[in-house]
Amino acid sequence: MSYRYINSLASPENLNKFLELVDLAGGAGKDPKNVFQLGDKLSTGLQMQLCTQAIQKDPASAKMLEERYVGPPHDLKTLLAMPKGSLGWTYARVLSAIGYEPFNLTVPTRFETDGAYINFRVFKTHDIHHVMTGYSLDTLGELGVISVFVGQIRYPAFLFLDLVSLLLGFFTSDKLYDENMEVTDLNTTLGYKFRLISDGIEIAQAAKPLFPIKWEEGFERPLEEWRQELNVKPVMEGPYSWYTNPKIKAALEA
Repeated sequence: MSYRYINSLASPENLNKFLELVDLAGGAGKDPKNVFQLGDKLSTGLQMQLCTQAIQKDPASAKMLEERYVGPPHDLKTLLAMPKGSLGWTYARVLSAIGYEPFNLTVPTRFETDGAYINFRVFKTHDIHHVMTGYSLDTLGELGVISVFVGQIRYPAFLFLDLVSLLLGFFTSDKLYDENMEVTDLNTTLGYKFRLISDGIEIAQAAKPLFPIKWEEGFERPLEEWRQELNVKPVMEGPYSWYTNPKIKAALEA
């Protein structure tokens, strides 16, 4: 067997690049910095070109990309003072309950490429998407929420994370998915990974484009109003939903 298709891709340069990306993706669950580095590595090239094309197909998203909108930092103290049930208040309550801080990345004086801006905006709004979609902010919900931007704009870093998660699961998974299994075992199964990726893409396809939304200018609006306007159908049950986290539930009811 000649493996002619693989041989055309398996140059030493391509293999080294692939292994470097896999190493970053494989460690993303333990160190978020890996995701930022993965985004940087994939900020140019064919995959980012396809992502940019997907964004430019939607007029509002194309305008956002051209404008390079940044918005103010996400300040928890300010957000917690917003009306109960608002997007900002809920976002701040959810993050505070689990001891998270918002992604407030350093804003460059100038975004040199479309890919650099797309990376910035995706990372800054990532936890907002957790709140909008209902996916938990731990590893149990991560594949679901990143698959939303995979489904909408084919964002390269998240697409690669999805693929590597399935690849690693293929080699390491030793259990069949069962809804009744222990939570600690769920995320190791291929069935669970496929479910979250598929569900995230379904949410993406049903929803209006999320990339062009200036969330910072609408934090005071009710969360449910945002969901209805954008047709986001959140997950509200199961271990992959932040709605089932006791700490978050108590924080929202306080």
